[in-house]
Amino acid sequence: KLCEETVPHKDPPQEIFVGVIGTPFLSKGTILYSVTRPVIHSASLPMSVGEKQNLMKPSVSVLCRLLLEGTDVNARHKLGWTALMVAAINRNSSVVKILLAAGADPNLGDEFNSVYETAKEKGLHSLEVLVTREDDFNNRLNNRASFKGCTTLHYAVLADDYVTVKLLLDGGASPLQRNEMGHTPLDYARDGEVMKLLKASETKFQEEQRKRELEERRRFPLEQRLKEHIIGQENAIATVGAAIRRKENGWYDEEHPLVFLFLGSSGIGKTELAKQTAKYMHKDAKKGFIRLDMSEFQERHEVAKFIGSPPGYVGHEEGGQLTKKLKQCPNAVVLFDEVDKAHPDVLTIMLQLFDEGRLTDGKGKTIDCKDAIFIMTSNVASDEIAQHALQLRQEALEMSRNRIAENLDDVQITDKITISKQFKENVIRPILKAHFRRDEFLGRINEIVYFLPFCHSELIQLVSKELSFWAKRAKVRHNITLVWDREVMDVLADGYNLHYGARSIKHEVERRVVNQLAAAYEQDLLPRGCTLRITVDDSDKQLLKTKNSSSPEEEKRKAPTLRLEIVEKDSKSRKLDIQAPVSPDEISFML
Repeated sequence: KLCEETVPHKDPPQEIFVGVIGTPFLSKGTILYSVTRPVIHSASLPMSVGEKQNLMKPSVSVLCRLLLEGTDVNARHKLGWTALMVAAINRNSSVVKILLAAGADPNLGDEFNSVYETAKEKGLHSLEVLVTREDDFNNRLNNRASFKGCTTLHYAVLADDYVTVKLLLDGGASPLQRNEMGHTPLDYARDGEVMKLLKASETKFQEEQRKRELEERRRFPLEQRLKEHIIGQENAIATVGAAIRRKENGWYDEEHPLVFLFLGSSGIGKTELAKQTAKYMHKDAKKGFIRLDMSEFQERHEVAKFIGSPPGYVGHEEGGQLTKKLKQCPNAVVLFDEVDKAHPDVLTIMLQLFDEGRLTDGKGKTIDCKDAIFIMTSNVASDEIAQHALQLRQEALEMSRNRIAENLDDVQITDKITISKQFKENVIRPILKAHFRRDEFLGRINEIVYFLPFCHSELIQLVSKELSFWAKRAKVRHNITLVWDREVMDVLADGYNLHYGARSIKHEVERRVVNQLAAAYEQDLLPRGCTLRITVDDSDKQLLKTKNSSSPEEEKRKAPTLRLEIVEKDSKSRKLDIQAPVSPDEISFML
């Protein structure tokens, strides 16, 4: 319609330009996408360059008005791109400058894949996606290519627009950011000024990034970050932190990767420490953390899943679970969970992996992964480690009691114990050697890290963390404020099982607290917006541990119970009368 009318060259009405795309606008965000791209193409009207620039001025004014009205500058189109991306791919540098000044993030990745993949994801017809992509974004891009993860800088390079590329780099765009295909903006650059600018920016950006990371690590060391997510295990955190610090600062053997073996009982933090290490080392946690459950490799023929099937066998083209992921991220943190369950032939492959830092896949291609960090977890000798640690704590407790009159600080010695070298050599190593049956495998491990059972103060932290999790969920889902007494944590900490670690605390909270919350909610006893307090029915602290109970019935009778109370406005509490569900033991069956 616009092409059929006589359009004045000066101060045309803004309404004409808002409706140029041809579809009704439903929100400010939709208008924002439209005004960031040129709506008058060179073939539309016989105008000079100056006349076409004049026609674009109203769209800039509309953009400024929308931003002043509070439109989200980083809002996404329903198919995944942002306004800044639209302006970049259409070489609209003046709009790019305005959006950057308004706080647009140049490092956001496009959520649009290819036309057909996006249509499948969104449940739309591919023709509708194609038309929308060409009308609202750009009509010169390959419809079959994948654009997922492309940043604004990727699009500016594809458009070969030097001015926009310079603006984005000055505005904080990362020249090292990769899309889902693993390509940086430089991979799409043509020979010329844009390529020279990107190469110079990459070098400068890497140097600045290295300085920022060094400064951040000085202010916020790895050990401090890990302690935010992992309760206890100070010796394990210190051992891992020291090894990674050597690696980061160049004080390590570059010909061999770092290899750890985490030993300890289940649910004590081994896997979590590996996850948090990967988060520290890699911002992209998905690619930077590779986890393999070694219980899936118990048979000899399952070695093929590890490195891929040889040519001529089924699944040859798919590649191995490990080799395929190591190709994408050669310096990843690789977790071999429960390595003691793997077949010996899998361990044979690990010998080459740990020693030379390379692995040959089923296709005969060699993957170099000397910069990777390999972490194995195992429950082997977990009972011996746990019993030894408990014995050390008991001895430390007796020593502190003997010295308590002389120095009160000695009480803290119960929380800080270290496994002796003699115990490691005389007890643990023979067990490991008997299980893995080879010294060369154990000899390639840089550090064997021991995870000890939780002490009482750590159990209290675990209980507090679990209760806080449910309190947050109660507030978000039901607008219920959940509070608890200090004695409640002591009672729940008594549910700790040495063999199940933190999971036993999680299950104890679910059994004794969450079950009551669910029953009270089902019976409509919890008004929305109320405050609930968890209290101990029998507050006698001597009953928390009934060591002198003569029978299980007496122990059960004396064990403290938890109850829920509603806190009224006058701070008085009212006990909830929750009808307990029928126990399976009380159900009689007709035969």
